[in-house]
Amino acid sequence: MDKFTKLRGVAAPLNMINIDTDKLIPKQFLKTIKRTGLGKHLFNEMRFNEDGSEKQDFVLNKSAYREASIIVAGDNFGCGSSREHAPWALLDFGIKCVISTSFADIFYNNCFKNGILPIVVNKQQLDQLMDDAENGANAVLDVDLEAQEIIRPSGEKVTFEIDEFRKHCLINGLDDIGLTMEKEENIDNFEKRRAAEQPVSYTHLTLPTKRIV
Repeated sequence: MDKFTKLRGVAAPLNMINIDTDKLIPKQFLKTIKRTGLGKHLFNEMRFNEDGSEKQDFVLNKSAYREASIIVAGDNFGCGSSREHAPWALLDFGIKCVISTSFADIFYNNCFKNGILPIVVNKQQLDQLMDDAENGANAVLDVDLEAQEIIRPSGEKVTFEIDEFRKHCLINGLDDIGLTMEKEENIDNFEKRRAAEQPVSYTHLTLPTKRIV
């Protein structure tokens, strides 16, 4: 998982509430267990017509937002089913940060496990950031995770709260596997000691060195 420290990018406004995981990545695209290749299906029914052509009025199809790396969205983002494909699709599209007033719990947790920063702000702050995001290609926000700040185009800073452990994991690029690998020496020592104590019944385990993507 890539480290997340600072992000400067165009913010796309999605001024809608209850954007659920089925809108993010419809169920017909959930057959894969690979984390890559899902970006082209992100917001599939909102981005494309039935014939596959783009819906010109959808924000991510507009030229100013095609390279957006931040989404500013309405309340309860990521609600619905618990599919981990939703953050996979966001990240594969290039979205590394989502800002909202609230998130569904499972989606919120899955974001941190996949290198995406979900930021919770209050309603007034969201309205200000939504206004910023509606400025097209000029809608550039700076996100500083270490300082826990969003810097608006005006230079005004919006602070946000984040759990220290989750912050540590993002800054150091640690997902669940990465956290386990940090304990590799301790695990190896345990396995050697266990194998010595039970040489017949114990089989040594080898930690994976690569993940499947």
